[in-house]
Amino acid sequence: MDQTVIKNRTFDELAIGESASLVRIVGRDDINLFAAVSGDENPAHLDAVFAATDLFGHIVAHGMWTAALVSAVLGTRLPGPGTIYLGQDLRFRKPVAPGDTITATVSVQEKRPEKRIVLLDTRCTNQRGEEVLTGTATVIAPAHAIEWPRMKLPEVSLRRHDRYESFVQDARALPMIQAAIVHPCSPESILAAVEIRDEGLLEPLLIGPEARIRAAAEAAQVSLDGITIESVEHSHAAAARAVELAASGRVTVLMKGSLHSDELLAAVVASGSGLRTERRISHVYAMSVPAYPKPLIVTDAAINIQPTLEQKRDICQNAIDLLHLLGMAQPLVAVLAAVETVNPQMPSTLDAAALTVMAARGQITGARVDGPLAFDNAISPDAARTKGIVSPVAGQADILLVPDLEAGNMLAKQLIYFAGADAAGLVLGARVPIILTSRSDSLKTRIASAALAKLVAARRGPGKAST
Repeated sequence: MDQTVIKNRTFDELAIGESASLVRIVGRDDINLFAAVSGDENPAHLDAVFAATDLFGHIVAHGMWTAALVSAVLGTRLPGPGTIYLGQDLRFRKPVAPGDTITATVSVQEKRPEKRIVLLDTRCTNQRGEEVLTGTATVIAPAHAIEWPRMKLPEVSLRRHDRYESFVQDARALPMIQAAIVHPCSPESILAAVEIRDEGLLEPLLIGPEARIRAAAEAAQVSLDGITIESVEHSHAAAARAVELAASGRVTVLMKGSLHSDELLAAVVASGSGLRTERRISHVYAMSVPAYPKPLIVTDAAINIQPTLEQKRDICQNAIDLLHLLGMAQPLVAVLAAVETVNPQMPSTLDAAALTVMAARGQITGARVDGPLAFDNAISPDAARTKGIVSPVAGQADILLVPDLEAGNMLAKQLIYFAGADAAGLVLGARVPIILTSRSDSLKTRIASAALAKLVAARRGPGKAST
């Protein structure tokens, strides 16, 4: 049979009892794609926890997914191209679960010559031969033979953006804690403050010039009822006051408003601020990358421009401690460079090798660290295998430790804009977590960043660094 073309059977050619079939294996992606296209988000099809309490005790495919297989047989095999689908009655006999092999079969039952009407028996069976769907289709069969090149179907992949859900839910379950929103004098920063409050994550305290804050709220068309404003005259004063409140324990999270990041961080690390620790502060992007099977940390892409080896140790430890707080016992850290071999002409490879030894000697704790690793073999098992790399980290990194800010910033933004990643950002290493927001952040990213900060603030020991 020529697989490059689709042929039909005309009304005159059809014989009573003639049949055709196709076979499909039901995957979770099939169910998720059908939900995305149809808008049917019934948790019986999508949520294993909910489905466990439902009638069947497991996730089931949408009934109409199975029915769509019948349509596919009618349109492509029997009668095939040129068929007009007039009606279908359906009876769903048994549930269809992920992993089932479904055979859809149509058989000619009756021909009505006056309008080329054909009735076909339609049924679907699973791999055990059990009927899961039965019914009758009514079609207008084609009058003329058609032979048409088989269309190449588009390749479709799912972008999964649910990797933040577990820690966002954990954060919502905790009591509200107070966050200082520093100089929120733009509509975007006011909206961010209101959103994290409405999501049940943080109770905002707005610090800045009150008149400008209220003007920003008016421009954003949101109410500030129930939100406390502490008025100060300018952004420098707002940063200083926020740090003072955090050092005294009145607020447990800092969140950047419309001032520059450097202005806020300078107040945090100033001598006598009360928020400095023995650690270097650093920034992490907690990324949800659709093409990667688990959350991914990129550090440092926002604060330390050209970190020294000692500073990289702190950057690494900050990220490790964050993942400990999120429940990961032993993260896998890939120390990135352009190549996976040590080259004296490339300082980043020397630092990577040193950090690997430091982890082996206990100077970095709570993780498996390996480097230098190039980006491809840090995140791709196939790339690591092709290059013959034997490593406990290669191909499955949880943390990507970049050589410098420029490399980290470009990597993070490529993942965001080319790979469709979400990136929640947080500053670690001070006595409170610090949220650095961006005007381009999505609502999901702002919520995820606030959730991370809340978990860090709630789970760290008193008086310890925010990691």
